Amino acid sequence: MEQAIQTTVPDDTAVRTALWRALHVQADAAPHIIEDEVGLKLIAPPEGWQDRPDIKYTKRLRASIVARARFIEDIIIEQSKQGMGQYVVLGAGLDTFAQRRPDIASRLQVYEIDQPGMLSWKQQRLRESGFGIPGYLHFVPVDFENQSWFTQLMNAGFDAGKPAVVACTGVTLYLTKEAIVSTLKQIATLATGSTLAITFYLPMQLLDEEDLPMQEIAEKGARAAGTPFISFFTPDEIMDLAREAGLKEAKTISTQDMVQRYFANRADDLLPASGEVFLLAKTFNNNR
Repeated sequence: MEQAIQTTVPDDTAVRTALWRALHVQADAAPHIIEDEVGLKLIAPPEGWQDRPDIKYTKRLRASIVARARFIEDIIIEQSKQGMGQYVVLGAGLDTFAQRRPDIASRLQVYEIDQPGMLSWKQQRLRESGFGIPGYLHFVPVDFENQSWFTQLMNAGFDAGKPAVVACTGVTLYLTKEAIVSTLKQIATLATGSTLAITFYLPMQLLDEEDLPMQEIAEKGARAAGTPFISFFTPDEIMDLAREAGLKEAKTISTQDMVQRYFANRADDLLPASGEVFLLAKTFNNNR
């Protein structure tokens, strides 16, 4: 059974996200928003992967993914300069920060939380590909239906008394509102000064018209795969969630904000899709 878990292929969403990041380096104009071909090396797809329809014809989604990764990386670097020493990736998938930026990651304790099969496969491929697993990188396997991710995080050595950056991207779409609020409330208990960066998805009526066909295709595909999209929120509803959870200094980061940060002076026509919004917030706990 253990061998079967180790050789499990990661889910399609994790693979697609990693391949989008790699294609950005290979197909888009410099300067690149982020340079990440580590996931490509781990996946080792067959030749011609660039021509897969879900990779080739999704340029705006690719732009969103690389901007998302860069945004979080900028937060980690900024917070690490201020003394933050812990980074938690909730729903890590094929996150590659620890491999790409050892100059920063080696000064942190990095905790990657995901399904057991996903993390077992990733650890195996890191070893096989020569990256190895440094002492500051901790894998936290969680059966989300039967285990508390926070309990498993604590068991992995996380210090709840010290500030952390918690990143969660591409996850809330698949969760109920109740599960999202519960997660946010748990994060709000972290040490004062902890930073949360989490993505939410806008309802269809708030998307740019050119993004509607791709969103409809994505929703049909998700339903067919047994992982339907569940939760969509307006920016005001996202702020309501933050207030309900007790988070402080909360604000949303829109697609236009991302355009101004990372795409304003590009020589090509690379622009992100309009569906994703970040919630950026801090924690403040009188008990810590």
